[in-house]
Parts: sequence; structure tokens; C-alpha cells
Amino acid sequence: MLDFDVHRCTRRCAATDRELKPGECFYSVLVAEGAEVVRYDYSEPEWKEPPEDALGWWKSQMPDPNAHKLHWAPNDVMLHYFEQLTNESDKPDTRYVLALLMLRRRIMRLEETQVDEHGAEVLVLYCPKKETEFRVNVTDPEPERVGQIQDELAKLLFAKAS
Repeated sequence: MLDFDVHRCTRRCAATDRELKPGECFYSVLVAEGAEVVRYDYSEPEWKEPPEDALGWWKSQMPDPNAHKLHWAPNDVMLHYFEQLTNESDKPDTRYVLALLMLRRRIMRLEETQVDEHGAEVLVLYCPKKETEFRVNVTDPEPERVGQIQDELAKLLFAKAS
């Protein structure tokens, strides 16, 4: 597994050096430059396509500093919901997305990726807080399901700051 630091958004277009405004859409791309991984941000009008040597790219929207901030639910709440989903066979995609979220938040860590007896990819995750290993099937949610998962997790795991 590769391990590298990705810098935060510069809030400036790499092509024009113009400041990106709140609410404005922009693209970010990661490029290997020698031993470093460098992030470049581009305003939507300046974005053409990712370079051939791009490690990854994505589209984002510049946050509004005056908007209400959302706060994550406590880690214990996320873990509890994740364990509940283990028993709900109709939501493997929600469990997978929540597992990715907890990886990103460093609640869990990826130990390895395996292939099960049916040829499906399985993530082996370790939770230091619970000292437990979890196996999560990798899923590819249908496009209409992605919005449903986002809404479900947002309702359960976010709260507006007062």
C-alpha cells in the first residue's frame, strides 16, 4: 500500500492563480513529481482533463465559510452502527461505504485485501479501540443507490453546529 501526504486545497487555480470563490466548482489532481505527490487545483473553466500521469483526480465545490458546519457523530456511534449493519444483509453497500468513511477518519485501519472463495474482494479491517478485526465485502453501489446511502449516513452521522 502506498503511503503519502496529500496537501489541502490551495484555494487557488493552478492555471491562473485566481482565488477560488465559495460555492465554486473546481477540480483537483494528484501527480507524482519525483518522490513527491503534488496536488493541483483548477477552476472549472481551466480544467481540461487529467494528465496521463495523474494518480487520481476529483471534482469538488469550494465550501462557504459562512455555512453551518456539520459535525461527525462520535466514533463509538459510527462503530455501533457499523456493527449493526453486519446483521443487515440487505445493506452491504452501506456497510462498505461506512467502512471507507471510518478508514478515512482513522477509526479503523486496513490490514489487507483478500479474495473470498467466490472471487469477491474483501477488506480486512482492524479497529484498535475494540481490538477487533472486521471483514467487509467490497461493493459497487448502483448510481441511484449512492444518493440513498449518502442521505442515510448524513441523517445518522452528522449534526449541524450550533
